[in-house]
Amino acid sequence: MAERLMIDHVGHRGDGVAMENGQTIYVPYALAGETIEAASVPGHPDRRRLLQVERASPERIAPFCPHFGVCGGCAIQHWDHESYQAWKRELVVEALAQAKVAAEVAPLIDAHGLGRRRITLHARMGTHEVLKVGFAAASSHDIIPVDRCPILDPGLSGALDAAWAIAEPLIAMGKPLDIQVTATLNGLDVDVRGSGALPSAMIAALSRIAEQHRLARLTRHGELVLVRAPPAVMIGTAQVILPPGSFLQATIAGEETLARLVSDHCQRAKHVADLFCGVGPFALRLAMKSRVAAFDSDAGAVTSLQKAATSTAGLKPVKAEPRDLFRRPLVPQELRDYDAVVFDPPRQGAQAQATQLAASKVPTVVAVSCNAATFARDAKILIDGGYRIEGVTPVDQFRHTPHVELVARFTRKR
Repeated sequence: MAERLMIDHVGHRGDGVAMENGQTIYVPYALAGETIEAASVPGHPDRRRLLQVERASPERIAPFCPHFGVCGGCAIQHWDHESYQAWKRELVVEALAQAKVAAEVAPLIDAHGLGRRRITLHARMGTHEVLKVGFAAASSHDIIPVDRCPILDPGLSGALDAAWAIAEPLIAMGKPLDIQVTATLNGLDVDVRGSGALPSAMIAALSRIAEQHRLARLTRHGELVLVRAPPAVMIGTAQVILPPGSFLQATIAGEETLARLVSDHCQRAKHVADLFCGVGPFALRLAMKSRVAAFDSDAGAVTSLQKAATSTAGLKPVKAEPRDLFRRPLVPQELRDYDAVVFDPPRQGAQAQATQLAASKVPTVVAVSCNAATFARDAKILIDGGYRIEGVTPVDQFRHTPHVELVARFTRKR
């Protein structure tokens, strides 16, 4: 049965939010001020499915992708850009307010650039034994087959065709597959997860597919199947060979924007610690002016960073070390020699490391985050420990989604 709702505002996940009889109701693809018809969603009493927009917001625009509303990759293509940007900045403002962190929030920087340079495609056998390769459906584990995606970097051209070709023989193993594809200087770098151990005949078949699609490299759970050319990316002046399945910022513009902000905040530092360093998007740029010590639990990423630093002329010394900063955060005694510390943890934040930083005397701390809520928690720890927050800059490299990055600078109160 259809239900008529008035949308009050857009929530932090990008859903329209209606307040009815004391209940909060979430409706994807609805905007503030709209009158809509919606249907209930079985098993989710607080969610509705949008049926029809009776009175549209003047901020509503036509989505540009034919898969929008079915594919779960994008939550927001139906909102004009200016209103969307204001909402995304407000996500950071609200997260800080909830944590009682007072800070100036700069205008949102759009860092979508040419689009996403890495994706994870899912392959599943559907009904009637029909293979599906694509992205997860909105609020579902169903797979939406796609033949194109308009938000991808041109460097991922051919990624969908390659994923389909890889999935076709592997799906016979009877297991769901996740296929990560990254655009590199030498072509597509593909890592397949979920297949389990493979017979030699299947490895040979995958090698032929990698050759046919001219992949830079194909790995299975990080194990090499075929390499045609080193999967390399440029970070500053350094060329980095990626470890299989490695993490990169979603867009080139996103990485460059975050790194520029970090470098600006550390420009006077002579010795910098880069925590949760990955393959070195900050460390290798900071090393153009400062000595750098880099730490991350991913040993493969640390090795790639160290090799790139060693082979690049003109950089200050870089020392990269594997270390689990959740279990073994750097303590104040270890932090005392640094002029600045940069930390860029995963979504769960870095509570243990923030606690040690708060007890240190490091003059400058620069936080990078992909989760405003955990950032606000960690920021509160630093502030309570005697640091002053000097502003927050939100960065949007995940355009059309509720995900937002940010960079903030903290200085030790004198």
